[in-house]
Amino acid sequence: MRKIFLFLIPAVIFAQSFMISNIPLPKSYIQDLDPYDCSEECLQTYLDNGMIFSFLAHAHKKLADKELDDARVMNMSVLNIGAFNTNSQLSIALLLPYKKIGKYAASTTNATFAYLMTRSNAFELKSYKVESESLEDLQAAFSKIEADGFGYVIAPLTKQGVDNVIALDPEANIYFPTINKNDVNSSSSYMTFGGIDYEQQSKLLLKEAVSPLVIFSDRSNTGKKLARYQKEEFLHPTIDVNEPMTYADEISVYAPQEDAINEEMNITEPRKVINYFISKRTTNLERYLKDNEKIVDGSFFINTPIIKSGMIMSQLTLYDTNVINILSTQINYDPLLLSMTQYIDREKMIVANSITLENNNIIENNALLGNDIRYDWINYTTTVGIDYFYNQITGGEREYDVELSDNQMLYDVELLRPGLSKFSKYIPEQRVNKEEEF
Repeated sequence: MRKIFLFLIPAVIFAQSFMISNIPLPKSYIQDLDPYDCSEECLQTYLDNGMIFSFLAHAHKKLADKELDDARVMNMSVLNIGAFNTNSQLSIALLLPYKKIGKYAASTTNATFAYLMTRSNAFELKSYKVESESLEDLQAAFSKIEADGFGYVIAPLTKQGVDNVIALDPEANIYFPTINKNDVNSSSSYMTFGGIDYEQQSKLLLKEAVSPLVIFSDRSNTGKKLARYQKEEFLHPTIDVNEPMTYADEISVYAPQEDAINEEMNITEPRKVINYFISKRTTNLERYLKDNEKIVDGSFFINTPIIKSGMIMSQLTLYDTNVINILSTQINYDPLLLSMTQYIDREKMIVANSITLENNNIIENNALLGNDIRYDWINYTTTVGIDYFYNQITGGEREYDVELSDNQMLYDVELLRPGLSKFSKYIPEQRVNKEEEF
């Protein structure tokens, strides 16, 4: 199998265009002429002996054994084996505002294409480029999509674009991989949202926070929104009826005060929140960190992109800040964090992650296209969306069994530690102590 991948890689490298030819690729079909049934042991024997076509002849449907089924799907994808049950035509449109989403115009296309290549159905995938997310441009695009007969659309838009689509209310099933439904006002049953829930992640992370909570954010809308939510949730945590409130008596009333350096601080004991909004040009945090007694023994919540986060963490070490822990949402679940920071900078860091489901075949197909769905959450949520559409159109089983509630994908959240060479599961110290008691 390794040789087959090596032959395919050059073709991928030189395939720079994202236009898909109208001429379908030829497919091979394998007919089972064996009059006898083939058990899982029989299938495994074919694989072990390199008898791939004999294996595929018997493995024409999904197999109960996951490893065998993975081998079936991967071999069918690599060898471009067609299926006989191609009655349900998959027709998917991609709505791509290139100027707004940049690299994601290509990567979400790749994620969608890589997923469809693992399924046995014939499919049609067409992209529609829009210059902007204005009402006029979106209306023109949806008119063309409808005229071309596409009823399912994947639309990686910004919040502004989604708001305009909601206002237009086109006649199509639309999936937004970039936006969480909590951030917009939609009651349409035809619009599905796949964005990560940053507030849910923040709430879980704040359970590990101590006072003072020091929040570093950029000046983006997301950064400001997260800082505001984290401040309010830390000072006035919402009550979960299924979980006891352990610090209800410690919560104080928050009275914000701003100064010239965009600092907000609650000086009423026992809980404090300090917000620092860092501009893109800021590279030296000395005035925030050096000899600053207000942030001693605090938790630090970082709401900045990976490069800026690395800079903040290195300077927390440089200025010998007494850090209890460093908290971050999906924003910093990135392998780059492991290479651009020293271990001493990140050893007390806790990162929330919602990319919890994996499918090796789809991951490897994405890798062949230079695409990442292990760490890139938009590519991941796009894959979840096309998987959901596949189920809706063909009735086939979903590969990503993410719960859908009120037209929003509900992702699990796990807390991770960025270790020496990988992210590993975070285990709270109090849980460790309890286990030691036994």
